[in-house]
Amino acid sequence: MTLTASGGSAPQNPQRYQTVPAASIAQAEQKDRYMENTELGELKIFFNSGMKRLAIAQTLTRYSELIVSQAANRIFTGGSALAYLEKADEPVEMTRGGNVLDQKEATKLGTATFMASSSGNGGNGDSSDKGSIFGSIRNLLVNNPEEGVAPSGFRPINVARYGPRNMAKSLRDMSWFLRYLTYAVVAGDPGILTVNIRGLRGIIENACSTPATIVALQTMRGASIGYFKGDDEAQTILRQYFDVMLSEFKAPTPSNLVRLRESKDLPGRSLPQSYFNGAERRPKYAMKPGLSSSEKNEAVRAAYRQVFERDITRAYSLSISDLESKVKNGEISMKEFIRRLAKSPLYRKQFFEPFINSRALELAFKHILGRGPSFREEVQKYFSIVSEGGLAGLVDALIDSPEYADYFGEETVPYIRGLGQEAQEARNWGPQISLLKYSAPFRKVPQFITFFAALKQPLPDQHVYGSGNDPLEIQFGAIFPSSTNNAHPTPAKFKKDTRRILIRQGAGIDNQLSNPGARAKNPGSLGPKVFKDSEVSKSIIIDAVYRQVFGRKPYAGQELSAAESQFKNGDLSVREFVRAIAKSESFRKTYWTSLYVMKAVEYIHRRLLGRPTYGRQETNQYFDVCAKKGFYALIDSIMDSKEFAESFGEDTVPYERYLTPAGQSRRSLRVSSIRDTGARIDQKATPRFIELGAVASQRPTPEVKQRVGQGVSVQREQTKRFKLTNTFDKGAVKTVAQAAYRQIFERDIAPYVIKSSEFSELESKLGNSEINLKEFIEGLGCSGLYIKEFYAPYPNTKVIELGTKHFLGRAPQDQLEIRKYNKILASEGIRGFIRALVDTPEYAQYFGEDTVPYRRFPTLPAANFPNTEILYNRLTKQSSDVVVPSFSASSATTPVEQLPLMAGALDK
Repeated sequence: MTLTASGGSAPQNPQRYQTVPAASIAQAEQKDRYMENTELGELKIFFNSGMKRLAIAQTLTRYSELIVSQAANRIFTGGSALAYLEKADEPVEMTRGGNVLDQKEATKLGTATFMASSSGNGGNGDSSDKGSIFGSIRNLLVNNPEEGVAPSGFRPINVARYGPRNMAKSLRDMSWFLRYLTYAVVAGDPGILTVNIRGLRGIIENACSTPATIVALQTMRGASIGYFKGDDEAQTILRQYFDVMLSEFKAPTPSNLVRLRESKDLPGRSLPQSYFNGAERRPKYAMKPGLSSSEKNEAVRAAYRQVFERDITRAYSLSISDLESKVKNGEISMKEFIRRLAKSPLYRKQFFEPFINSRALELAFKHILGRGPSFREEVQKYFSIVSEGGLAGLVDALIDSPEYADYFGEETVPYIRGLGQEAQEARNWGPQISLLKYSAPFRKVPQFITFFAALKQPLPDQHVYGSGNDPLEIQFGAIFPSSTNNAHPTPAKFKKDTRRILIRQGAGIDNQLSNPGARAKNPGSLGPKVFKDSEVSKSIIIDAVYRQVFGRKPYAGQELSAAESQFKNGDLSVREFVRAIAKSESFRKTYWTSLYVMKAVEYIHRRLLGRPTYGRQETNQYFDVCAKKGFYALIDSIMDSKEFAESFGEDTVPYERYLTPAGQSRRSLRVSSIRDTGARIDQKATPRFIELGAVASQRPTPEVKQRVGQGVSVQREQTKRFKLTNTFDKGAVKTVAQAAYRQIFERDIAPYVIKSSEFSELESKLGNSEINLKEFIEGLGCSGLYIKEFYAPYPNTKVIELGTKHFLGRAPQDQLEIRKYNKILASEGIRGFIRALVDTPEYAQYFGEDTVPYRRFPTLPAANFPNTEILYNRLTKQSSDVVVPSFSASSATTPVEQLPLMAGALDK
């Protein structure tokens, strides 16, 4: 982590413990499904036992002191241990008449309720004296089986030797254990005990013995269960949670979860185990050979949710059936399944084509590695990969990375490694939290590359803790920019020694940094008006103070009449009157309670001292005062500062001495403050290309229609392409087969298919997925009908033209191609020629294995359009002429007898 970079301060509230409702709903929400019967059953049991859990918590709260007392008397000797227990302050209930609502007052009002003192089972009517002092004494003399056996090494602790301070801490800790047990009982999940108790053993051993703590917990268990005699359900619940508490306390301190770094020389970032246990539980899926069919389906859907951010089988009724079957049957691993999903056309359409490369890179990091880019060099590395190799290269680089192998391996489905799952980086905190949200694909602007680039730029003109901490430069109180509307988080690497640039209201030579002695000098006509007690009346001073401190006139009821009277009588100076206004309840509620600390400090500092804060060094001091002493100490620290005394003294109303550059431009560059007299309007010059494209004369209607008809016609858009996506739809298979007949034989040959078993066999194999569409096309070309119709009646050159037309969708390109196929046709025959056409890279590129060949150049612009147009417009039986003829004969300009060889032969 760098000390000079921060990725913003996006507020996060991590989950600290689990509850039954939250865990059940979160589990269903993560799997994108409705709640199952088992989860609904757990909720039903939880809510049905709600009154019982509340009764348990109320009883333990009522007798908490007695329970802690029994535990303390068990492990401490030589004094009264309960005397060291600090009791919590309970609010005093008052009547409408202002009297304390005690038992006597409640009896007068008729609202008092009575309960038999002998009842000690939480209202169950048992006459046990468990809640009395005699019951506590009896527990010391009689062994309770619920308390268990004391561990070896336990020795009672002497109160006098242990000391008052340690006694207070130990009693506080025992009360803390019991209080957190009531929290867990009400929540219905012992996770809160696991998160907060595991690891305390190593801390308590430094002050108290571990066996004594275990004995105290066992004693509290026995005492608590004793209050519920005859209630087996309550005893079972208490026994369960106390057992969890004891087992977690005995467990060793868990090690931190370490996030691997990009270099082996750097230490791993660690996350405390308690944070991980308290976070929202996210299931991790792995595709293993021994899983059931339903478990494999869950793993596949988890992969869809991770890569596509939704279950496409449920949202769009889509699935990649061939990949699903392969990964379920073990033909490919989950790693390869993720690779092919990320390379699929659906992923390209959803997360690659709509974005620029840098944003697509960020989304790929989220979907494949479960995190965002960590540093600038990593972004540069993968940006070069995606620029050169496209989406496929980026996916291969991420999946083949050592990080993917360390975290997910061959079987595990990638998951979001967000808050609570592993340690997060501070330098890219804001972009990372934003990227891991569900709404990330809706943001088109890249975040990480802009953030890393901003770290290399000069420091912006903003508050060191974020631009949202600077109030708008207006005269209407504390109005701050909204953090949600038009949000532009721009974190910057402000150091503690960085000082902001401020503009003085007045002569710049009197700036307090270059000329500290000129602080008391008035700005004159270059700044705001200065009010002094000796120059104007008291009422004007009062009005000026209100406007300066509040930013406006106070509302009715907000005036401080007593302070105003004292000021008018001369009992308060201007400085003390400003202090009284700043400490008023109205000011506190408006500009302190409603804002968080740094915003409140910035506003109060501007109003009382007349300038924005300089930087971290100054704001950190104010933050320390606020944290330790509070609001009133902040006011006193500003009012009693040396700068206030030198700038305003005792008789001057504070005024605005400095502005930020942004505030200065906001005030000076408004429309109402900019003069428009003498403004010169430059005539715009017409660009040359517009002049050249202008119509010189009026054209007739036929010419206009002719020009409109130029260009690419709609024939290219209306071309129907037949593609076989699956063989389950027999109607689609039949349609594709008929399209293949029309392409290869240039007509529909359904009557011939009925009489021949050759094509019926090919159609049957295609429908049963025994052959693909490419092999079906090759079979048609090698059939007897094709040989009879397009091979036997024509010369080889014409056969080559028809073959390229039927199988490549175009005419031959040149004589070189004709010679190539003529050689194949002469040596291997018609079937070798057909196989050569179908196996060409050109066929694989344009038609692949699932598309019927089609006319590829229906309109201009196209390189081979003229010959293809002639070939397609001429009927097969109409002419046997060759479209691409050999070179036509031409007469030589030099007579033959004058050529060198011929002339030499004639001379001989």
